[in-house]
Amino acid sequence: MAGNTPPTGPVEREGARVLLLSDDGRLLVLRGHDPHLPSRSWWFTPGGGVEGTETVREAAARELAEETGYVVEPEELIGPVWERTAYFDFKSRPYVQHEYFFVARLPDADVSPDGPSTWTADEEETIDEIAWVTQHDLRHASIEVFPEQLRESWDVFTGWDGTVISLGEAHE
Repeated sequence: MAGNTPPTGPVEREGARVLLLSDDGRLLVLRGHDPHLPSRSWWFTPGGGVEGTETVREAAARELAEETGYVVEPEELIGPVWERTAYFDFKSRPYVQHEYFFVARLPDADVSPDGPSTWTADEEETIDEIAWVTQHDLRHASIEVFPEQLRESWDVFTGWDGTVISLGEAHE
């Protein structure tokens, strides 16, 4: 088999995401698009794949800092409050990602003076905006929202009762 044969089959990975809430109840989200399908864009939470030996909690804190410049210690994250398995295509490649969602609150987050620490080439190419939004904003967004549950009541994670809720499988 040649060494330059492109990989086949879905990318399977574990992921971690952060629901960062401001004092006034807004949520930090990113707007992105797929360069292989530029007409499709969506709102999503900061996060990404777990690397090496890090825990999902450590990955969530790292991804938040890398993508947004907000720094929280892994132990300051609440949860996980949600978990799900997402099936999606990105850059013409299928992914299966088992994700854990944590909550962080802005008073616990330090702002990096340099902003986001390092965006990957994919992030540079695909992230279009970082915004603080309300539940109303996402409920009425004209583009897709991931996870879709962010269009519904946020009470389940703003007043978390300690139960990890399974969002099941999502085909995005």
